Amino acid sequence: MKRNLFILLVFMLFVSLTMAACSSNNEVNQSKQDENNENDLEKVTVFKSHLQKGTIPDSDDPHVQYIAEKTGVEYELMTTPAGSDATEQINYMIASEDLPDIFRPIGGVEQTLIKQGGALALDELLPKYAPHVWEKIPEEAWDVVRTASDDGKIYYIPKVFLVPERAPLIRQDWLDAVGLEMPKTVEDYKDVLIAFRDKDPNGNGDKDELPTSGREYGEWMDHLFAMFGVAMWEGSPDWDIYDGKINYAGTSENMRAAIEFIRDLYKEKLLDNETFLNKGEVWTAKINNNLVGSWYHLPANLHDRYAAMKVGAPDAYVAGMPLPKVEGYKGFVTQKSMGEAEWMIPATSEEKAASALKLLDFFYDDENEEFVRFGIEGAQHKVEDGKKVLIPPTDETPIALGMKNFTTEEDMNKRIEETFPEDEQRMVKDIFAVSTKDARRIAGDGLPATVYDGFPDIQSHKLFQEYLTKIVIGEWPLEKFDEFVKRWKESGGDTVTERVQEWYDKVNQ
Repeated sequence: MKRNLFILLVFMLFVSLTMAACSSNNEVNQSKQDENNENDLEKVTVFKSHLQKGTIPDSDDPHVQYIAEKTGVEYELMTTPAGSDATEQINYMIASEDLPDIFRPIGGVEQTLIKQGGALALDELLPKYAPHVWEKIPEEAWDVVRTASDDGKIYYIPKVFLVPERAPLIRQDWLDAVGLEMPKTVEDYKDVLIAFRDKDPNGNGDKDELPTSGREYGEWMDHLFAMFGVAMWEGSPDWDIYDGKINYAGTSENMRAAIEFIRDLYKEKLLDNETFLNKGEVWTAKINNNLVGSWYHLPANLHDRYAAMKVGAPDAYVAGMPLPKVEGYKGFVTQKSMGEAEWMIPATSEEKAASALKLLDFFYDDENEEFVRFGIEGAQHKVEDGKKVLIPPTDETPIALGMKNFTTEEDMNKRIEETFPEDEQRMVKDIFAVSTKDARRIAGDGLPATVYDGFPDIQSHKLFQEYLTKIVIGEWPLEKFDEFVKRWKESGGDTVTERVQEWYDKVNQ
């Protein structure tokens, strides 16, 4: 009995030790599992196009790691292959059902996804996973977004820009060089352009000055249309109130008058005669190399261009040009403040939607504002005299990650003060002050691309671009403008106008 009792005690001790060991191992394994879970970040692919200079940051990049630490989400940036068309690339991804988790739509592709049921509704997800986005964007903008779908749901996050993004710009140092004041009327403006053409304001002894210039298809010369009250957006006619109703600015009498004026400038070589051939990089190079006196662009992006100008012209100074007055017309700088699609999540990424929105929310949280603006020291900024200064991007440095596109006047002033050298801040603020006085939100702000369904040529403005180009260069007479209006209406313009009017009435109920 004693022997049996001893064996029983030994057996019970063995069982007890075994259970303790198992328990200990389980705790170690659970601890390792918890550690693995912490390190197993949700990776979210973010698609953008038209990126600045630089390399795509990988998982080891400190910028990526900082955001992951704060959100639990790894930001994986994607973009278009070199030389490819961004719209075509997104359409290819849609067709192949190989979409990123969140992306910036281009060319109206958001409507393709919404119609095909391929876009994720965000109404319930935004307040829960992106509260800063939800609260920061005005209700008016969300209302515009809701008009973009038949069911009235929110399928994308809109861009909100409450200051005018674009402005007519002029070289103040050129005005000084030719002894003229800032032009007040269209006649004054033409006199300025003539002086720019004839009086060597860049001082190099060559007659190489281009008084004003634009890009292929007539893009980025909106200042020449704006004087005549034409709603233009980067060279494409937009929608505004004409004769008491919302209409396509491209067919208005205002447009006819603007084209007549631009045609005269071209004939007298006051408008760069290579305008309709200029690719973006060529046009930019002409501005940077002190060849262009008057143009239209983004004041917030002026720093790099200004730095390039000063290499050849140390006294260069860019001013905002108040719109010269044209008798019989009320000019304005086109402003679009809200409703444009900025981010959307495809239905195929529903499982990652929460993480995608958390990532987006990080950039809209004011607590992260300084990091969003300046990034990592040594990569995106350096410290000089105790102040953070952005490092100009190069082809070899990692691209700074961002997702926020929400700007108020206060935001813009902060951006100028924190990202522009002190000697440029007053210049850029003055440009914004001038353009703000002339700017006006157009009636078509936030218009959904669905109004163009079935009429892709009208949406792409191809017919307008053909007539504009050939009339301006003198291949066709001005009277052909009437033919353009007739063809535009007959090719679906009247139907599109009806849809636009319905949308406009709905938004303004």
